[in-house]
This record gives sequence, structure tokens and C-alpha cells, in this order.
Amino acid sequence: MLSEQKVIITTLSMLLFYFIFINNSFASNLDKDPDVQIFINEMVKQHNFNKNELESLFSQVKIKQKILDAISRPAEKSKAWHEYRKIFLTPKRINQGVKFWQDNSDIIEYAEKTYGVAPEIMVSIIGVETFYGRLQGSYRVMDALSTLAFKYPKRSKFFRGELKHFLIMSKEQKFDPLSRKGSYAGAMGMGQFIPSSFQSYAIDFDGDGEKDIWSNNADAIGSVAHYFKRHGWKKGQPVTDQLQLNKKNTIKSKDGCRRSCKLKLIVADFKQKGLQGETSVDDKTPAILLILKQKSGKEYWLGYNNFYVISRYNHSTLYSMAVYQLSQEIKQAYEAEKRLKK
Repeated sequence: MLSEQKVIITTLSMLLFYFIFINNSFASNLDKDPDVQIFINEMVKQHNFNKNELESLFSQVKIKQKILDAISRPAEKSKAWHEYRKIFLTPKRINQGVKFWQDNSDIIEYAEKTYGVAPEIMVSIIGVETFYGRLQGSYRVMDALSTLAFKYPKRSKFFRGELKHFLIMSKEQKFDPLSRKGSYAGAMGMGQFIPSSFQSYAIDFDGDGEKDIWSNNADAIGSVAHYFKRHGWKKGQPVTDQLQLNKKNTIKSKDGCRRSCKLKLIVADFKQKGLQGETSVDDKTPAILLILKQKSGKEYWLGYNNFYVISRYNHSTLYSMAVYQLSQEIKQAYEAEKRLKK
């Protein structure tokens, strides 16, 4: 009987160890992986890295199954708009957005003057991405990018490129690659820039000699504004309008944009298909159609150039609409508080 108990305990212990092993992370001798060796040799030849240092670095990298699981089930793919919306448009996120704006009003005003990007959009992006810097991610960026670069064949080429950018930026910015944490996809800082975006759009907005998007609000805000400006944000132009269907409706589900659609049609085209109502632009304005599922039925929105620019940050139209609607709630609450203080 005692022997049987030992066998059961031993078996359970092994199962527990296996569960932890699979569901968390494991050292994989990644430095010995043939693909990693090819990558290391490229970094040595093309970017003057030290081979021994890179091998030492990759020997400390951990492959994480949780990262592979997370990237295989992004939230917006499994949620209707009414479910996705309530994640981000909460009283707490709106109130904290007002506070973030108030606390950083001088920086935000300067960023608006410099790049022409609406203040509420800068605030909303940081609010959606990291709850105003509070939730920047718990994965080591080196682990995340290496896991996806070498263990996720579907997008390995993309993530190898991001890993290259990350190592180059760590060298330029003089930080230990193992010291930075971010999302499961390797996005970093308050605005969650992937490494290639950091290299292209992160700026030293306060002039202190560093590009610190992790803890420096000025650099984080300025970098988001710079990103939007470079992607074509037009100052003072509208983002969306909500319309209704008329009786001659010929709108079909395929007419709706789901992921960063280009502006191929104009407002008049959608009106001919059955949309009606006042718009903040003329009928010749390029637009995309958004069909959003609420509990009570479908909503129909037209998105314009500035909506498309938001979608360059994250290609999901649900994400883009969440950013826009949160920005409007924050702006309304911020302006209401300003009036009360007068």
C-alpha cells in the first residue's frame, strides 16, 4: 500500500513538473539552435555585434509557451464590438485619462503644437495600450521576440526583423537586452512600440539625451504624436460619423472594414448603398465602412483619413474605434472639469 502511494505521489509530481514546464517557460539552449546561429552570424557580419556576447545572451533566453498561446488568440478576433468596447470604455479608464491629461497638460499642449495631433487621441492611445503607463507588460522583450522569431513559423520573418531592431536599439541606447519588459509580442513602453517603430518614431521630446518611452512621460507622449504625424494625421479633421440605413439598403457584411482597410470609396458610394444621415465631411471624402455589432443590433459608421491613421497603430478596426470613442469620453470629461474650475 505504501509503495502504491509513493508511485502515485511520484506520478503526480512528474505531472505537476510537466505542467509547469509547458505552461510557463523553459531554457532551450537557444544559442545552439541552427537558425539562431545563422541569425547571430548575420548580426556579427552586418551590425558588428560580438559573437560570444550574442551566444551568451541567447543562452539566457527562455522560450515561453504562453507567448505562443497569446499570439494565437488576439482578443478582437473572438469578441463582438459591444464586448470589446466595455473593456476600454470604463469610468476608471476615462477618469484616469482626465488625470493623465491634467498632469501632463504642458507636454500634451506642446506635442499638439508640434505635430498637430489631437490631445485626446494621444491620451487615449496610452490609456488603451498600458492604462497610462501602469501596465506595460510582464514578459522580457528578448524572450518574447526570440520565442516568436524562432518558434512561431507563421510570422518568424517579421519577428526576426523586430529582434534585430531590438538588439540594435539596445546597443544604441546602452541597455541590457534582458532588462526590458513588454507585451507578449515584444511591444514596449507606455505607447507599446515594437522595436522597428521605436527606431523610426521614438523621440527625445524633452531634450535630455535619451529616448525613454518607459518612464519619461514627455518622450512617450511626444513619440505617440510623432507616430501619428508621420502616418498622415490631419489636424482638425473628423475621424468618424455614425449613420443609419434607409429602406433601399444594399449594404452587405463584406462592405464593412475589419482590419485597416484602405480608403478606396467615398462617402457618396456608401450613401448610394443605403446609408443616410448628416456627415461632418462632403460626399467626395474618401471613407471606409464600419459595421459594429451591439447587443441591440448593428451600428454603421464611416471612418475617414484620421480613423485610418489610428488603424496604423493597430490594424483592428475594433481597436481603432475603442481608441476614438475613449478619446471622446476623456475629452468631454476633461473639458467639463475645466469649466467647473473657472
